[in-house]
Amino acid sequence: MPVAHHHVKNAHAGCNALSAILQREFWILAGRRIIRSVIFKCISCYKLKATISQPVMGDLPPDRVRAMRPFAGVGTDFAGPFLVKSSNLRNARSHKAYLCVFVCLSTKAVHLELVSALSTEAFLATLGRFVSRRGLPDLIRSDCGTNYKGTNRYLKEVVEFLSSHRTYLGNAMSKRGIQWKFNPPACPHWGGIFEAVVKVAKTHLRRVIGEAILTFEELATVFCKIEAVLNSRPLCPLSSDPNDLEVLTPGHFLIGQPLNALPEYPFRETSASRLSRFALLQQMTQSFWHRWSLEYLHLLQQCVKWSDKTEPPRVGDLVLVKEPNALPLYWCRGRIVKLSYGADGVPRVAEVLVGDSVLQRAVATLSRLPIYSRT
Repeated sequence: MPVAHHHVKNAHAGCNALSAILQREFWILAGRRIIRSVIFKCISCYKLKATISQPVMGDLPPDRVRAMRPFAGVGTDFAGPFLVKSSNLRNARSHKAYLCVFVCLSTKAVHLELVSALSTEAFLATLGRFVSRRGLPDLIRSDCGTNYKGTNRYLKEVVEFLSSHRTYLGNAMSKRGIQWKFNPPACPHWGGIFEAVVKVAKTHLRRVIGEAILTFEELATVFCKIEAVLNSRPLCPLSSDPNDLEVLTPGHFLIGQPLNALPEYPFRETSASRLSRFALLQQMTQSFWHRWSLEYLHLLQQCVKWSDKTEPPRVGDLVLVKEPNALPLYWCRGRIVKLSYGADGVPRVAEVLVGDSVLQRAVATLSRLPIYSRT
């Protein structure tokens, strides 16, 4: 076709330049529409400005909207590394430490643990400390680690740890009755609840210690204080009612009040029976969950973005696989061989054949090429 030939011959010229070139030899009816169509279908031009079409936002998983005890469903992630020194001596050696974050999926309560190394033994010991203090979870969600690849050379250790021990950790947890679900690679928004906690925790840490290097015990103490602050954050916007002095926080589900609340006045024991006292405590707990369902739960259902429906991908589509730290020109090209659908019937995860390998990626990280052959 003359339009495609002159488009490639003239260094992939744009619409106006290509129109001027073609008018020297041809008069094309509806020329600009045809030229734009040819440029849009040019793979080389498309790869320079590839866009990602986000599917409509799906419903939250049941473990996010179900009233369960704190930390029955948990999301976990790593942050770091952080430099810690062996002692307070002037010439003390420094080494790396990592932060392991546990977030309750229903109440957003936070548990922070400082980890000395990225090893199976260190993580299982950390999980054991968490279980001893917070109880055995039924479900753990986490990233599989490959979304860290290429972002920072120090985080390669995190990638190797999470990727190489994925099967082992899943088997170890299943023996204890824990279901472990891994999010698709390179898809951090699937774990937004714990990614946000990592971001806030690192922000507090930078503002508290700056560039100082602490010992392991000092840094663990700082993270415990940050944990108390995070568990005292309001779960929903503050009320404008001047008589409403109590705001719902994750701490209410842990100890009945925010973790940084002032101590209450020690009232004397009244003549109320122990049974009525127990009923009062039960009523307080139920009131927290009632406020959780009225004030917090409906906020989770608000879709602030990704509300427009787009054409879903299909098996056989040629796509570009988004790489976080690469230009679209260097994204890998592949073909969709399998799709996994969410509860709403929208495809969420795709298996893409790239060369001789099959990659699992979220649909939100794929850019479909303007080639409509499904074969």
